[in-house]
Amino acid sequence: MTAERDEILHAVSSAVLAVTRHLSVREVLQVIVRSAQRLLDARYAALGVPDDDGSFAEFVAEGLTDKQWEAIGPLPRQHGMLGAMLREGAPVRLPDLREDPRFEWWPKAHPIMKDFLGVPIRDGDEVLGIIFLANKRTPGAEFTEADQELLTLFAAHAAIALANARLYESGRELAMLEERNRMARELHDAVTQKLFSLRLSAQAAGTLLEQAPERAAAELGNVQRLAGEALAELRAVIVELRPAELDRHGLAETLRKHVRLLDRLHPPVVSFVCAELPPLRPEAEVAVLRVAQEALHNALRHSGAGEVEVRLAYEGGTLALSVRDDGAGFEPGESRGLGLVSMRDRAEAVGGVLTVESAPGRGTTVRVEVSV
Repeated sequence: MTAERDEILHAVSSAVLAVTRHLSVREVLQVIVRSAQRLLDARYAALGVPDDDGSFAEFVAEGLTDKQWEAIGPLPRQHGMLGAMLREGAPVRLPDLREDPRFEWWPKAHPIMKDFLGVPIRDGDEVLGIIFLANKRTPGAEFTEADQELLTLFAAHAAIALANARLYESGRELAMLEERNRMARELHDAVTQKLFSLRLSAQAAGTLLEQAPERAAAELGNVQRLAGEALAELRAVIVELRPAELDRHGLAETLRKHVRLLDRLHPPVVSFVCAELPPLRPEAEVAVLRVAQEALHNALRHSGAGEVEVRLAYEGGTLALSVRDDGAGFEPGESRGLGLVSMRDRAEAVGGVLTVESAPGRGTTVRVEVSV
């Protein structure tokens, strides 16, 4: 009995660990379903997350082919057994689902399900979703009381992983919203002012063109200069507005693409080296990406370097970024115009440390370390 209990706890532990490795809600739902299906040897497994409109915001299933999914049609509504479980918030175990009065109907293409086990995934009083299994793989077998206890135990741990994933995605969305608000302020404070000045200079040049062509030429020179500055600042803001790439590709791939683009656009050779990275805090990803972009901008614009190397590494719980160039370098204390304060503020805001090593004729290395 002890050996059997230990085996069951090990199976639950393995399933829970598989769930908690994933951070997006969709991934967590998929792994919960697959883990439960394997844990209880079920042919079919599904998980539904309710919305506020009588349907399901998410519905993930295992055991169905893509053709079956397509033939079944839209996501289920909160009716029948699923609706009853959402309302009652209690486990349901049945030898034949079709004989229960709460069962209503299935779409025509839906597979036949007989023995049934459903358990709510709860966060306190809130039902986050319902996980249910159907049709034991072993011929003639049905779900037992022990199966129900096991699935209930797993669902309690899965609730933690799902709530964590929701918080993670909310944090990402909040970080993106704050970043966009900051970019909007920068657009207003910097680029808009440049464009206003450019318009005034253009109007002045038009007025002076016939009466004072030399002064008109000077104003046109201002127009050209202001247009160039506005374009440069706008490009910088556009680069800043790309943290959504982090959600799709992660820090390493986002930075790799950025480095590849800079390598094509600028004369120096810009290279990228990266080891395998674990899942990272979203705020740490944004901060490290911004420091890398600022350091690359400095190296390509001010250092006169022939080569710039970006490295990302994970060392003993710490994410380390370094941007090294072989350019002119500078004396310590002369770097106030290179965005050092901004980079240090970004690093410290996520609990990181930024160091800058440089000397005349020996290039510059910007390094930031952040615990993940």
